[in-house]
Amino acid sequence: MTAHTDTPGTVTALYKVSGMSCGHCEGAVSGEISAIPGVTSVKAVASTGEVTVVSAAALDDEAVRAAVDEAGFELVGRA
Repeated sequence: MTAHTDTPGTVTALYKVSGMSCGHCEGAVSGEISAIPGVTSVKAVASTGEVTVVSAAALDDEAVRAAVDEAGFELVGRA
């Protein structure tokens, strides 16, 4: 499980999401995860299924799973 501190007060986590195939998919996933309190940055890459999330503190995996589900995709886990 990958999670590390970048700059003081931020944590970066890498997640694996299945089902993304285009820029619209990336936007949907990014938008839902961005709504989680404390998230400062989200970058989704459809070609790899990887989603990089920067937040003020470690996120609850179930909150991330719920956001990905809401976008219509499946959270496989942390990359």
